[in-house]
Amino acid sequence: MGKLKLFDLEKNLGFHKAYHGNPVNVWIHLLFVWPLFFTTLVLFYFTPPLFECPFKCRLGLVPNFGLIFTLVYVVYYVCLDRKAGTLAAFLCLACWVSASLLAKNLGFSLSWKIVLATQLFCWSTQIIGHAIFESRSPSVRDNLAQALLMVPFLVLLDALQIFFGYEPYPGFNASVKANIDAETRKWQDNKEKKIS
Repeated sequence: MGKLKLFDLEKNLGFHKAYHGNPVNVWIHLLFVWPLFFTTLVLFYFTPPLFECPFKCRLGLVPNFGLIFTLVYVVYYVCLDRKAGTLAAFLCLACWVSASLLAKNLGFSLSWKIVLATQLFCWSTQIIGHAIFESRSPSVRDNLAQALLMVPFLVLLDALQIFFGYEPYPGFNASVKANIDAETRKWQDNKEKKIS
């Protein structure tokens, strides 16, 4: 039995990079994807606790939907790649802790306004990046699961490759490049079919 598509890192990174080839658009995503994750956790702080926890009062950490949401990402990212996934897991947990502390101190009234402003700004900037620099619609239209679950990790992996030349294993980048080429060809073929 082959890999489940959600666990095929080569194919998913290739698919993601096929939609993010322009350097300006890549930088936009590097800067504005993780704030979306963080502000989502700020809002999730206000969900009801799953159980009472003794450290809640002192630290403001609540075992609620925000924690479950974070743990799903943590486990998934570590399963995708042990090294980069562990870094991503650490970032996810750091986001949960800091988002919880921020939400506790700001309260719901101010928190949701900050979340709304940040989400609108980050999504708008990414849409502009696709419209102006990439000249291609965002991948969220073609793969919603990847866009919501994988993109923070794929952006981190992209940053690790850009700044440190990270490759999970030998041959990974060559395989990703082949997947990018295949996805780009498929997109161009579909585009030509629509024109003719």
